[in-house]
Amino acid sequence: MGKPNIVILGAGYGGMMTTVQLQKSLRADEANITLVNINDYHYQTTWLHENAAGTLPHERTKIQIKDIINPNKVNFIQDKVILINPKKKQVQLENGVLHYDVLVIALGFEVATFGIPGLEEHAFTIDNINSACSIRDHIEHNFASYHNDVKKDPARLTIVVGGGGFTGVEFLGELANRVDELCKKYDIDKQLVQMINIEGAPTILPGFDEQLAEYAMNSLESRGVEFITGAFLKECTSSSVIFEKNGLPAKIHTNTIVWAAGVRANSIVEKSGFKTNRGKIEVNNDMRCPEYEDVFVIGDCALIMDLEHGNPYPPTAQMAIQESEVVSYNVRAYIRGEEMEVFKPNILGTVASLGHNDAMGIIFNDKIILGRKATVMKKIIDNRYLFKLGGIRLLMKKGKFNIFH
Repeated sequence: MGKPNIVILGAGYGGMMTTVQLQKSLRADEANITLVNINDYHYQTTWLHENAAGTLPHERTKIQIKDIINPNKVNFIQDKVILINPKKKQVQLENGVLHYDVLVIALGFEVATFGIPGLEEHAFTIDNINSACSIRDHIEHNFASYHNDVKKDPARLTIVVGGGGFTGVEFLGELANRVDELCKKYDIDKQLVQMINIEGAPTILPGFDEQLAEYAMNSLESRGVEFITGAFLKECTSSSVIFEKNGLPAKIHTNTIVWAAGVRANSIVEKSGFKTNRGKIEVNNDMRCPEYEDVFVIGDCALIMDLEHGNPYPPTAQMAIQESEVVSYNVRAYIRGEEMEVFKPNILGTVASLGHNDAMGIIFNDKIILGRKATVMKKIIDNRYLFKLGGIRLLMKKGKFNIFH
Protein backbone atom coordinates (compact mmCIF):
# COMPACT_ATOMS: atom_id res chain seq x y z
CA MET A 1 0.00 0.00 0.00
CA GLY A 2 2.99 2.32 0.37
CA LYS A 3 2.50 5.08 2.92
CA PRO A 4 -1.28 5.14 3.26
CA ASN A 5 -3.43 8.18 4.01
CA ILE A 6 -5.62 7.63 7.06
CA VAL A 7 -8.39 10.22 7.29
CA ILE A 8 -10.50 10.57 10.45
CA LEU A 9 -13.67 12.65 10.15
CA GLY A 10 -14.84 14.19 13.42
CA ALA A 11 -13.19 14.87 16.77
CA GLY A 12 -15.86 13.61 19.14
CA TYR A 13 -15.18 10.82 21.62
CA GLY A 14 -14.68 8.15 18.95
CA GLY A 15 -12.68 10.21 16.47
CA MET A 16 -10.49 11.86 19.07
CA MET A 17 -9.63 8.65 20.90
CA THR A 18 -8.95 6.83 17.63
CA THR A 19 -6.57 9.60 16.60
CA VAL A 20 -4.73 9.56 19.93
CA GLN A 21 -4.32 5.78 19.87
CA LEU A 22 -3.13 5.74 16.26
CA GLN A 23 -0.53 8.44 16.88
CA LYS A 24 0.80 6.33 19.73
CA SER A 25 0.87 3.02 17.87
CA LEU A 26 1.98 4.01 14.35
CA ARG A 27 5.41 5.25 13.38
CA ALA A 28 5.58 8.61 11.63
CA ASP A 29 6.94 6.94 8.48
CA GLU A 30 4.21 4.29 8.51
CA ALA A 31 1.15 6.38 7.58
CA ASN A 32 -0.15 9.89 7.03
CA ILE A 33 -2.84 10.58 9.63
CA THR A 34 -5.27 13.45 9.02
CA LEU A 35 -7.95 14.53 11.48
CA VAL A 36 -10.76 16.75 10.17
CA ASN A 37 -13.08 18.68 12.47
CA ILE A 38 -15.29 21.72 12.06
CA ASN A 39 -13.90 23.31 15.26
CA ASP A 40 -10.36 23.55 16.53
CA TYR A 41 -11.44 21.91 19.77
CA HIS A 42 -12.86 18.65 21.10
CA TYR A 43 -15.50 18.87 23.81
CA GLN A 44 -17.05 16.69 26.47
CA THR A 45 -20.53 16.10 25.05
CA THR A 46 -21.60 14.62 28.39
CA TRP A 47 -20.91 17.99 30.05
CA LEU A 48 -23.01 20.12 27.69
CA HIS A 49 -26.06 20.02 29.96
CA GLU A 50 -23.98 21.76 32.63
CA ASN A 51 -22.89 24.46 30.16
CA ALA A 52 -26.51 24.89 29.06
CA ALA A 53 -27.72 25.36 32.64
CA GLY A 54 -24.84 27.69 33.43
CA THR A 55 -23.37 25.56 36.22
CA LEU A 56 -20.09 24.87 34.39
CA PRO A 57 -18.12 27.38 32.31
CA HIS A 58 -17.94 26.31 28.67
CA GLU A 59 -14.15 26.77 28.69
CA ARG A 60 -13.91 23.75 30.99
CA THR A 61 -15.71 21.59 28.47
CA LYS A 62 -13.53 22.62 25.53
CA ILE A 63 -10.26 20.80 24.88
CA GLN A 64 -8.00 22.30 22.22
CA ILE A 65 -7.10 19.68 19.63
CA LYS A 66 -3.56 21.06 19.29
CA ASP A 67 -3.01 20.24 22.97
CA ILE A 68 -3.79 16.57 22.34
CA ILE A 69 -2.37 15.60 18.96
CA ASN A 70 1.27 15.18 18.02
CA PRO A 71 1.83 17.48 15.00
CA ASN A 72 4.72 15.28 13.88
CA LYS A 73 2.30 12.40 13.42
CA VAL A 74 -1.13 13.97 12.84
CA ASN A 75 -2.17 16.65 10.38
CA PHE A 76 -5.19 18.56 11.70
CA ILE A 77 -7.54 20.28 9.25
CA GLN A 78 -10.23 22.58 10.58
CA ASP A 79 -12.95 22.39 7.95
CA LYS A 80 -16.51 21.26 7.36
CA VAL A 81 -17.19 17.86 5.78
CA ILE A 82 -19.67 18.20 2.89
CA LEU A 83 -19.77 14.72 1.33
CA ILE A 84 -17.93 11.40 1.16
CA ASN A 85 -17.33 9.60 -2.14
CA PRO A 86 -16.33 6.07 -1.09
CA LYS A 87 -16.00 4.83 -4.69
CA LYS A 88 -13.39 7.47 -5.46
CA LYS A 89 -11.93 7.38 -1.92
CA GLN A 90 -12.52 11.11 -1.54
CA VAL A 91 -13.89 13.46 1.09
CA GLN A 92 -15.34 16.76 -0.09
CA LEU A 93 -14.63 19.54 2.39
CA GLU A 94 -15.92 23.07 2.28
CA ASN A 95 -12.45 24.23 1.28
CA GLY A 96 -10.97 21.33 -0.65
CA VAL A 97 -10.86 17.60 -1.31
CA LEU A 98 -9.07 14.88 0.65
CA HIS A 99 -8.00 11.51 -0.77
CA TYR A 100 -7.80 8.55 1.57
CA ASP A 101 -6.66 4.95 1.69
CA VAL A 102 -8.39 4.33 5.00
CA LEU A 103 -11.34 6.35 6.27
CA VAL A 104 -12.77 6.57 9.80
CA ILE A 105 -16.26 8.12 9.93
CA ALA A 106 -16.83 9.67 13.35
CA LEU A 107 -19.13 12.55 12.42
CA GLY A 108 -21.39 12.36 15.45
CA PHE A 109 -25.08 13.18 15.68
CA GLU A 110 -27.66 15.71 14.58
CA VAL A 111 -30.81 16.71 16.41
CA ALA A 112 -33.94 14.88 15.22
CA THR A 113 -37.02 17.13 15.23
CA PHE A 114 -39.51 14.53 13.89
CA GLY A 115 -41.19 17.20 11.80
CA ILE A 116 -42.80 18.94 14.78
CA PRO A 117 -43.99 22.36 13.52
CA GLY A 118 -42.00 25.30 14.88
CA LEU A 119 -39.44 23.18 16.71
CA GLU A 120 -36.43 24.17 14.59
CA GLU A 121 -37.40 27.83 14.66
CA HIS A 122 -38.31 28.25 18.32
CA ALA A 123 -36.62 25.54 20.42
CA PHE A 124 -33.09 25.40 21.76
CA THR A 125 -31.04 22.20 21.53
CA ILE A 126 -28.13 20.86 23.58
CA ASP A 127 -25.93 19.58 20.76
CA ASN A 128 -22.72 21.63 20.87
CA ILE A 129 -20.86 24.27 22.87
CA ASN A 130 -22.47 27.22 21.11
CA SER A 131 -26.03 25.94 21.47
CA ALA A 132 -25.44 25.21 25.16
CA CYS A 133 -24.11 28.74 25.73
CA SER A 134 -27.14 30.18 23.94
CA ILE A 135 -29.46 28.39 26.39
CA ARG A 136 -27.47 29.63 29.38
CA ASP A 137 -27.53 33.25 28.17
CA HIS A 138 -31.20 33.09 27.17
CA ILE A 139 -32.33 31.81 30.57
CA GLU A 140 -30.34 34.44 32.46
CA HIS A 141 -31.64 37.18 30.15
CA ASN A 142 -35.22 36.16 30.94
CA PHE A 143 -34.63 36.22 34.69
CA ALA A 144 -32.98 39.64 34.43
CA SER A 145 -35.81 40.96 32.25
CA TYR A 146 -38.46 39.63 34.64
CA HIS A 147 -36.72 41.46 37.47
CA ASN A 148 -36.62 44.73 35.51
CA ASP A 149 -39.99 44.60 33.74
CA VAL A 150 -42.80 46.69 35.18
CA LYS A 151 -45.36 44.24 33.82
CA LYS A 152 -44.22 40.79 34.92
CA ASP A 153 -44.56 38.04 32.30
CA PRO A 154 -44.70 34.50 33.85
CA ALA A 155 -43.54 33.03 30.51
CA ARG A 156 -40.07 34.44 31.22
CA LEU A 157 -39.80 32.14 34.24
CA THR A 158 -41.32 29.09 32.56
CA ILE A 159 -38.81 26.63 31.10
CA VAL A 160 -40.12 23.65 29.14
CA VAL A 161 -37.84 20.70 28.37
CA GLY A 162 -39.01 18.27 25.71
CA GLY A 163 -37.76 14.76 26.40
CA GLY A 164 -37.18 12.85 29.62
CA GLY A 165 -34.18 10.81 28.49
CA PHE A 166 -30.65 11.20 29.84
CA THR A 167 -29.97 14.61 28.32
CA GLY A 168 -33.27 16.10 29.46
CA VAL A 169 -33.02 14.68 32.98
CA GLU A 170 -29.40 15.71 33.49
CA PHE A 171 -30.14 19.21 32.20
CA LEU A 172 -33.10 19.53 34.57
CA GLY A 173 -30.90 18.50 37.49
CA GLU A 174 -28.40 21.25 36.71
CA LEU A 175 -31.17 23.72 35.92
CA ALA A 176 -32.76 23.18 39.34
CA ASN A 177 -29.44 24.16 40.94
CA ARG A 178 -29.02 27.15 38.62
CA VAL A 179 -32.54 28.46 39.26
CA ASP A 180 -31.73 28.79 42.96
CA GLU A 181 -28.75 31.01 42.09
CA LEU A 182 -30.68 33.09 39.56
CA CYS A 183 -33.57 33.69 41.96
CA LYS A 184 -31.15 35.00 44.58
CA LYS A 185 -29.27 37.10 42.02
CA TYR A 186 -32.39 38.76 40.61
CA ASP A 187 -34.49 38.76 43.80
CA ILE A 188 -37.20 36.47 42.40
CA ASP A 189 -39.44 34.17 44.44
CA LYS A 190 -38.52 30.64 43.37
CA GLN A 191 -42.19 29.63 43.64
CA LEU A 192 -42.80 31.72 40.51
CA VAL A 193 -40.41 29.60 38.44
CA GLN A 194 -41.78 26.66 36.46
CA MET A 195 -39.52 23.89 35.17
CA ILE A 196 -41.65 21.49 33.13
CA ASN A 197 -40.60 18.26 31.44
CA ILE A 198 -42.74 16.73 28.69
CA GLU A 199 -42.05 13.05 27.94
CA GLY A 200 -43.93 10.78 25.54
CA ALA A 201 -43.29 7.55 27.47
CA PRO A 202 -45.27 6.67 30.63
CA THR A 203 -42.19 7.49 32.73
CA ILE A 204 -38.95 9.42 32.38
CA LEU A 205 -35.78 7.55 31.40
CA PRO A 206 -37.71 4.97 29.35
CA GLY A 207 -35.90 1.65 29.14
CA PHE A 208 -33.84 2.43 32.24
CA ASP A 209 -34.16 0.72 35.62
CA GLU A 210 -37.58 1.64 37.08
CA GLN A 211 -36.20 2.18 40.57
CA LEU A 212 -33.63 4.65 39.26
CA ALA A 213 -36.19 6.46 37.10
CA GLU A 214 -38.40 6.89 40.15
CA TYR A 215 -35.44 8.10 42.21
CA ALA A 216 -34.57 10.68 39.55
CA MET A 217 -38.16 11.88 39.33
CA ASN A 218 -38.47 12.24 43.11
CA SER A 219 -35.16 14.08 43.34
CA LEU A 220 -36.10 16.57 40.64
CA GLU A 221 -39.68 17.05 41.83
CA SER A 222 -38.40 17.93 45.29
CA ARG A 223 -36.46 20.77 43.63
CA GLY A 224 -39.39 22.16 41.70
CA VAL A 225 -39.46 20.18 38.43
CA GLU A 226 -42.89 19.18 37.10
CA PHE A 227 -43.22 16.10 34.89
CA ILE A 228 -45.89 15.58 32.25
CA THR A 229 -45.48 12.00 31.00
CA GLY A 230 -47.41 10.20 28.29
CA ALA A 231 -47.57 13.54 26.45
CA PHE A 232 -46.45 14.45 22.95
CA LEU A 233 -45.19 17.81 21.75
CA LYS A 234 -47.30 18.94 18.79
CA GLU A 235 -46.17 22.48 18.04
CA CYS A 236 -43.81 25.20 19.19
CA THR A 237 -44.35 28.93 18.78
CA SER A 238 -42.31 31.93 19.86
CA SER A 239 -44.35 32.12 23.08
CA SER A 240 -45.78 28.65 23.75
CA VAL A 241 -45.69 24.90 23.35
CA ILE A 242 -48.71 22.82 22.45
CA PHE A 243 -48.79 19.18 23.55
CA GLU A 244 -51.28 16.36 23.62
CA LYS A 245 -52.03 14.10 26.58
CA ASN A 246 -54.80 11.51 26.68
CA GLY A 247 -55.96 12.74 23.30
CA LEU A 248 -56.52 16.28 24.56
CA PRO A 249 -54.49 19.34 23.49
CA ALA A 250 -52.92 21.67 26.06
CA LYS A 251 -50.81 24.82 25.88
CA ILE A 252 -48.01 26.18 28.05
CA HIS A 253 -46.95 29.80 27.67
CA THR A 254 -43.16 29.94 27.75
CA ASN A 255 -40.22 31.93 26.45
CA THR A 256 -37.85 28.96 26.77
CA ILE A 257 -38.21 25.59 25.03
CA VAL A 258 -35.30 23.14 25.19
CA TRP A 259 -35.57 20.10 22.94
CA ALA A 260 -33.74 17.03 24.27
CA ALA A 261 -35.84 14.24 22.82
CA GLY A 262 -34.06 12.86 19.81
CA VAL A 263 -30.83 12.56 17.84
CA ARG A 264 -29.88 10.86 14.60
CA ALA A 265 -26.61 10.04 12.86
CA ASN A 266 -25.02 12.83 10.87
CA SER A 267 -27.01 13.12 7.63
CA ILE A 268 -23.77 13.19 5.59
CA VAL A 269 -23.70 9.40 5.94
CA GLU A 270 -26.98 8.97 4.05
CA LYS A 271 -26.23 11.76 1.58
CA SER A 272 -22.97 10.02 0.67
CA GLY A 273 -24.86 6.95 -0.54
CA PHE A 274 -23.90 4.45 2.14
CA LYS A 275 -26.40 1.70 2.85
CA THR A 276 -27.99 2.67 6.16
CA ASN A 277 -30.29 1.33 8.85
CA ARG A 278 -32.06 4.06 10.86
CA GLY A 279 -29.67 6.55 9.27
CA LYS A 280 -26.59 4.64 10.50
CA ILE A 281 -24.19 2.20 8.91
CA GLU A 282 -24.70 -1.28 10.36
CA VAL A 283 -21.06 -2.20 10.72
CA ASN A 284 -19.37 -5.59 10.58
CA ASN A 285 -17.98 -6.97 13.81
CA ASP A 286 -14.59 -5.40 12.98
CA MET A 287 -16.27 -1.94 12.81
CA ARG A 288 -15.97 -1.72 9.01
CA CYS A 289 -18.66 -0.69 6.58
CA PRO A 290 -20.00 -3.85 4.85
CA GLU A 291 -19.74 -2.19 1.41
CA TYR A 292 -16.19 -0.86 1.67
CA GLU A 293 -13.34 -2.66 3.39
CA ASP A 294 -11.36 0.59 3.77
CA VAL A 295 -14.10 2.48 5.65
CA PHE A 296 -14.45 2.21 9.44
CA VAL A 297 -17.41 3.73 11.31
CA ILE A 298 -17.60 4.73 14.95
CA GLY A 299 -19.90 6.37 17.50
CA ASP A 300 -23.26 7.84 16.53
CA CYS A 301 -22.81 6.90 12.85
CA ALA A 302 -22.35 3.18 13.60
CA LEU A 303 -25.20 0.79 14.32
CA ILE A 304 -24.25 -2.23 16.42
CA MET A 305 -26.95 -4.72 17.32
CA ASP A 306 -27.33 -6.17 20.80
CA LEU A 307 -28.19 -9.67 19.62
CA GLU A 308 -29.22 -10.81 23.08
CA HIS A 309 -31.99 -8.20 23.36
CA GLY A 310 -32.66 -7.55 19.67
CA ASN A 311 -32.02 -3.81 19.87
CA PRO A 312 -29.16 -1.55 18.78
CA TYR A 313 -26.71 -0.55 21.48
CA PRO A 314 -27.21 3.11 22.45
CA PRO A 315 -24.48 5.34 20.98
CA THR A 316 -23.08 6.50 24.32
CA ALA A 317 -19.69 8.03 25.05
CA GLN A 318 -18.75 4.76 26.76
CA MET A 319 -19.50 2.84 23.56
CA ALA A 320 -17.59 5.28 21.35
CA ILE A 321 -14.52 5.10 23.57
CA GLN A 322 -14.58 1.29 23.58
CA GLU A 323 -15.10 1.24 19.81
CA SER A 324 -12.09 3.51 19.33
CA GLU A 325 -9.79 0.88 20.83
CA VAL A 326 -10.88 -1.70 18.26
CA VAL A 327 -11.02 0.77 15.36
CA SER A 328 -7.51 2.07 16.03
CA TYR A 329 -6.20 -1.49 16.36
CA ASN A 330 -7.95 -2.60 13.17
CA VAL A 331 -6.85 0.42 11.12
CA ARG A 332 -3.29 -0.43 12.08
CA ALA A 333 -3.87 -4.11 11.30
CA TYR A 334 -5.45 -3.22 7.94
CA ILE A 335 -2.48 -1.20 6.69
CA ARG A 336 -0.04 -3.81 8.00
CA GLY A 337 -1.98 -6.72 6.52
CA GLU A 338 -2.54 -8.28 9.92
CA GLU A 339 -5.56 -9.97 11.48
CA MET A 340 -8.24 -7.71 12.90
CA GLU A 341 -10.07 -7.79 16.21
CA VAL A 342 -13.80 -8.26 16.78
CA PHE A 343 -15.62 -5.54 18.73
CA LYS A 344 -17.44 -6.83 21.79
CA PRO A 345 -19.15 -4.16 23.91
CA ASN A 346 -18.46 -4.30 27.61
CA ILE A 347 -21.12 -2.11 29.22
CA LEU A 348 -19.71 -1.23 32.63
CA GLY A 349 -22.79 0.64 33.75
CA THR A 350 -24.40 4.05 33.41
CA VAL A 351 -24.45 6.98 35.80
CA ALA A 352 -26.61 10.07 35.34
CA SER A 353 -26.07 13.30 37.25
CA LEU A 354 -29.05 15.05 38.83
CA GLY A 355 -27.26 18.27 39.69
CA HIS A 356 -23.98 18.93 41.46
CA ASN A 357 -24.82 16.92 44.59
CA ASP A 358 -27.06 14.10 43.38
CA ALA A 359 -26.83 11.31 40.84
CA MET A 360 -27.92 7.74 40.26
CA GLY A 361 -26.90 4.80 38.15
CA ILE A 362 -25.89 1.18 37.75
CA ILE A 363 -22.28 0.05 37.82
CA PHE A 364 -20.66 -3.36 37.33
CA ASN A 365 -23.81 -4.46 35.48
CA ASP A 366 -26.19 -4.67 38.42
CA LYS A 367 -25.04 -2.59 41.40
CA ILE A 368 -27.31 0.41 41.99
CA ILE A 369 -25.70 3.56 43.40
CA LEU A 370 -27.53 6.69 44.49
CA GLY A 371 -26.83 10.16 45.82
CA ARG A 372 -23.32 11.11 46.92
CA LYS A 373 -21.75 7.79 45.91
CA ALA A 374 -23.14 8.13 42.40
CA THR A 375 -21.96 11.75 42.18
CA VAL A 376 -18.42 10.69 43.08
CA MET A 377 -18.54 7.80 40.58
CA LYS A 378 -19.72 10.15 37.81
CA LYS A 379 -16.74 12.41 38.38
CA ILE A 380 -14.37 9.44 38.47
CA ILE A 381 -15.72 8.30 35.09
CA ASP A 382 -15.25 11.79 33.64
CA ASN A 383 -11.72 12.06 35.03
CA ARG A 384 -10.79 8.62 33.73
CA TYR A 385 -11.67 9.69 30.19
CA LEU A 386 -9.56 12.84 30.46
CA PHE A 387 -6.61 10.77 31.65
CA LYS A 388 -6.99 8.30 28.78
CA LEU A 389 -7.21 11.13 26.29
CA GLY A 390 -4.42 13.43 27.41
CA GLY A 391 -2.69 11.94 30.43
CA ILE A 392 -2.09 13.55 33.80
CA ARG A 393 -1.59 17.03 32.30
CA LEU A 394 -5.07 17.15 30.77
CA LEU A 395 -6.61 15.56 33.86
CA MET A 396 -5.13 18.20 36.15
CA LYS A 397 -6.24 20.99 33.80
CA LYS A 398 -9.83 19.87 33.13
CA GLY A 399 -10.65 17.24 35.75
CA LYS A 400 -13.44 17.37 38.31
CA PHE A 401 -11.95 17.17 41.79
CA ASN A 402 -14.74 18.83 43.78
CA ILE A 403 -15.83 15.46 45.06
CA PHE A 404 -17.63 16.86 48.12
CA HIS A 405 -19.48 19.71 46.37
